[in-house]
Amino acid sequence: MKTTSSALLRKRRALLARLAKLEGLVQGSYLERFSTCIRRQCACHRGRPHGPRGYLVVYQNKKQRQIYIPLAERAAIVRGVKPYEALRATVQAVTRLNLQLMRQRTLRTSIPRTTAPS
Repeated sequence: MKTTSSALLRKRRALLARLAKLEGLVQGSYLERFSTCIRRQCACHRGRPHGPRGYLVVYQNKKQRQIYIPLAERAAIVRGVKPYEALRATVQAVTRLNLQLMRQRTLRTSIPRTTAPS
């Protein structure tokens, strides 16, 4: 059964409304790891490594980066990373709806026109 354009548009509006609630969103993955320092006399070289330390794994300039997250900021980063997967799923769903609208030849009329930047 073919979905009507108005039903597709309602679904798209609902999905896009979710995006407004993602203020603290952080793109990346959170990980914790243990490490050893450069001081040879430190206990971390005798089996008691430092950590766990939190890191945000992101891609910048086509390279993977691990950014250290201070303990005071960890909870906010973890909360921000969780909705990232939901964001990706929402973007994929909006894309599927827009492709259906395109096939019905109604996509161009369903997207508001914006003025070109000056």
